[in-house]
Amino acid sequence: MGYRETRRLLHSLYMPEMRIPSEILPKDGRFGCGPSKLRQEQLAAFGSKGTALMGTSHRQKPVKDLVAEVQNGLLELFRAPAGYEIVLGNGGSTAFWDVAAYSLAEGNSQALVHGEFGAKFAKALSAPFLGSVDIQKADPGSRSELQAQAGISSYVYPQNETSTGVVTPVKRVAGADSDAIFFTDATSAAGGIDFEASETDVYYFAPQKNFASDGGLWLALMSEKAIERAAKIAASDRYIPEFLSLQIAIENSRLNQTLNTPAISTIFLLNEQIKWINQSGGLGWASEKTKASSKLLYDWADKASFASPFVSNPEHRSQVVVTIDFDESIDASEIAKVLRANAVVDVDPYRKLGRNQLRVATFTATEKSDIEALIACIDFVVGKMG
Repeated sequence: MGYRETRRLLHSLYMPEMRIPSEILPKDGRFGCGPSKLRQEQLAAFGSKGTALMGTSHRQKPVKDLVAEVQNGLLELFRAPAGYEIVLGNGGSTAFWDVAAYSLAEGNSQALVHGEFGAKFAKALSAPFLGSVDIQKADPGSRSELQAQAGISSYVYPQNETSTGVVTPVKRVAGADSDAIFFTDATSAAGGIDFEASETDVYYFAPQKNFASDGGLWLALMSEKAIERAAKIAASDRYIPEFLSLQIAIENSRLNQTLNTPAISTIFLLNEQIKWINQSGGLGWASEKTKASSKLLYDWADKASFASPFVSNPEHRSQVVVTIDFDESIDASEIAKVLRANAVVDVDPYRKLGRNQLRVATFTATEKSDIEALIACIDFVVGKMG
């Protein structure tokens, strides 16, 4: 066994027992990319008001009013153009990929793939009843760009690739066919990165990231063009399972409900976060907050002798998911173990990326002071490893 292997073995034996001084620990040690940190104020509100809704019908006025409040709050937050609607349904973003494939995509598609989640949506669009998928692929840690092509009816991309920490602007492609629809996977970006809603047709997400709620729900800001296409496909002879019918979801959403019983606690917590962001200054405020937090990490990694940002191009770096590579002499997984033993949790890298790195969520609910404390903790642990 070589020196490096011996050193790592010794670290694995004693590092998790290391105690980080309490005075440098963050007040809240949750930095996961989903499920994410929930604010205490959300939980307190649920305890005082939300529990009365539990165990009641989602088709009755109290819950329908809550859903309507979520829909109106999101339209305000996203500064939605006239004609756009908030549609919601059971399941998370994974379910929505299949909803989109069955109920909204037609003909040929183009997809940006530079990470796990972009690849999954591209795969969903390879359904046998659809056309070809033109994949614009880039290595993880960088991004590709959409390219206008005749005959492409759907352009899809992740606004924020959660697996790698790469961000893509929400922007239509000049020269695209007039009937083309743009899909923006915004699961880890929505509520934390500002954008112009008119630049996309389907801005879909799940609420367990910047919206500090739980999973089991998808939501989508949809343009009139997208809603019209969904109606056209629903009226065709295409087989669409009821659970994956976007038209059914649209019809239920207009009644402020979902097809099946939703998790009411998820909707309540989501609504509390929407109200907080809107009352604090809206999406612009949230975007500046996440930028400030992520900048701390990127600036630190740029200066550290043992770390560097995984995403080398600053224009491609996410402001809500920060990925930091470590020198091979330092085992990032051991840092994560020590942090977890000290109640600083979920900074492990994406499991399929296979890199010696940490991944930190800087979502809207995360305080800048806690990011500063996290950096101090990492420096402390690395210092002890040396």
